[in-house]
Amino acid sequence: MSIISLIIKREFISKVRNKSFIVMTFLSPLLFVALAGFVGYLSSMKADTKQIAIHDESGLFVKEFTSKNKKDADYKYLDLSLVDLQYLKDSITNESYEGLLYIPKSTNSKELENSIQFISNDSPSISFTQKIQNIIEAKLTKTNLVNANLDTLVINKAQANVNINLTKASGEESVKGLNEIKIGIGGAFGYLIMMFIIIYGNMVMRSVIEEKTSRIVEIIISSVKPFQLMIGKIIGTSLAGLLQFFIWAAIGLLLMFAASAFFGVNVGPTARISPELMDAAQQEMAGTVQMYIKELWNLPIASILIGFVVYFIGGYFLYSSFYAAIGAAVDNQTDSQQFLLPIMMPLILAVYIGFFTVINDPHGTVAVIFSMIPLTSPIVMLMRIPFGVPLWQIAISVTLLFASFFAVVWFAAKIYRIGILMYGKKPSWMELYKWLKY
Repeated sequence: MSIISLIIKREFISKVRNKSFIVMTFLSPLLFVALAGFVGYLSSMKADTKQIAIHDESGLFVKEFTSKNKKDADYKYLDLSLVDLQYLKDSITNESYEGLLYIPKSTNSKELENSIQFISNDSPSISFTQKIQNIIEAKLTKTNLVNANLDTLVINKAQANVNINLTKASGEESVKGLNEIKIGIGGAFGYLIMMFIIIYGNMVMRSVIEEKTSRIVEIIISSVKPFQLMIGKIIGTSLAGLLQFFIWAAIGLLLMFAASAFFGVNVGPTARISPELMDAAQQEMAGTVQMYIKELWNLPIASILIGFVVYFIGGYFLYSSFYAAIGAAVDNQTDSQQFLLPIMMPLILAVYIGFFTVINDPHGTVAVIFSMIPLTSPIVMLMRIPFGVPLWQIAISVTLLFASFFAVVWFAAKIYRIGILMYGKKPSWMELYKWLKY
């Protein structure tokens, strides 16, 4: 057995036998499910009803707000038009009410549009302000139409309500929001890669620092070349990460099939909803759910999973070379902070490009270019794959990624070879550059 394979085996076994690795491998999916359930529970909780005082001197809008009481559970509107305005303002100061909507008396609707005030101690949310504005605008518009002797009933009937049906070029019906689902799936896998790179890259760095500070490395490199030690650490840790991912994927698939069986949904391209669920829900909604399930199973799932493994390996190898070089250059994790920011910036940039560019134009120039650049391609390309990416683009991206890895390993090995035996001095960027020349 070669020296590198021995190092890989040692690193792999030391990682998978670690108690934290075992606990987090099986506990993390449960934590994610519990967190999602907790967030869903919090979102379903009703907030305390907020009382909004209304002082309507015009007498036009009070009924509009009281009619919304049953539909708007978060706010309760109180008609206090007969109460003194200054007293109500003082009540707001004393927090007796959440806010005061003051509508002055005016015979000119144009003047009234800009004279309405909402008085509160804290600024209201944009959605609440917009809701009040919409109610007042609708009432003023209706009043203006009546004053102009226009038949509001005829106008309401004349208003069009357009609902565009999406259809593929093949003739099959499609669903709305599919691009958002695709970017959500791609973003989840891209985010996983970023987290794996950060977590396992830091593992490599910490392992190098621990062996360096404990002087064990001095014994190891007496029989192992620094380059072999660095490559063994990177590959061994990556195999542990892949094992963890495959366990998570297996658990996720089991949970998905269990959920499908529980809700009566048959999985696969011919996904259908059980008659029981069809009877329980409205026919139209059940058909929409069926179309969404079918579209999800029509996604390039194999390409996404294979792409994740390939880009995880390439991206992890690339960035772990940097982490290993940093670990060899410093004596403790505190000194490593100055070198970590340049490594983190491309990953953060890739996430922003993915969510703000790929979703709008997955095959545009910016998305294509950054899916080719090795430092950002593991995340950006994974976000593009659900939209369908030509095979030649994936091939170029993967080739550039692994070619960059070998180039970075060559440079990182130089820093690793010098820094692994350097103690007691915090290196600078200039010193790292000099080490590359040795």
